[in-house]
Amino acid sequence: MSLLDRVSTLLRANLNDLVEKAEDPEKLLKQIVLDMENQLLQVKTQVAIAIADQHLLEKKRQEHELEAAEWRRKAELAVQKNMDDLARSALERALSHERLAAGFATQAEDQKHEADNLRQALRKLEQKLSETRAHAEMLVAEHRRARVVGRATKARVSAGPDQDHAMNRMKSKVHQTAAESAATSEVMATETLEDKFKALESADKVEIELQELKNRQMAPRS
Repeated sequence: MSLLDRVSTLLRANLNDLVEKAEDPEKLLKQIVLDMENQLLQVKTQVAIAIADQHLLEKKRQEHELEAAEWRRKAELAVQKNMDDLARSALERALSHERLAAGFATQAEDQKHEADNLRQALRKLEQKLSETRAHAEMLVAEHRRARVVGRATKARVSAGPDQDHAMNRMKSKVHQTAAESAATSEVMATETLEDKFKALESADKVEIELQELKNRQMAPRS
């Protein structure tokens, strides 16, 4: 399974369904978060590699464009000296470098798309991880509460009505745990919202810079 396929699987995971089927929900939730953290690290590494490869391809394109321009300059010089054969050879070299430059340009564009896909996957996985951590904390609290209530109910049945006071204290503790879990979820949700706006601003900046680059490339040259 490819890296992006594994990320897609994690993004589609339904924690509620997984927890309901698990023998040890808390252990499962910890493992899911750990898996997402590991995948996030791998995606970050792949993004860095993809960007580095893109820069290398663009550097190669520029080098061949410079070589092509230099050979065309030499061809012009040969023409000025009435050395047509030498000019033809220089033009052949120039055309060869131009073809190579075009090939590297195509590869660089393909690499850019791959890097963009990985960046998008990274943003989604970061958001999903943040949401999953908060959701996992909530589910763990619910699971523990259910166990506490279950044990308390059994103790009450065994001990009789004299244990009402202790039961009420357990309920208060459970309510406090639920409130803390809700507060944690709210904080994490706020962080997720900030992450969304950061990702949006970053995407806008990329699009603006991309449009500026396109405009410069499309501008008529004197």
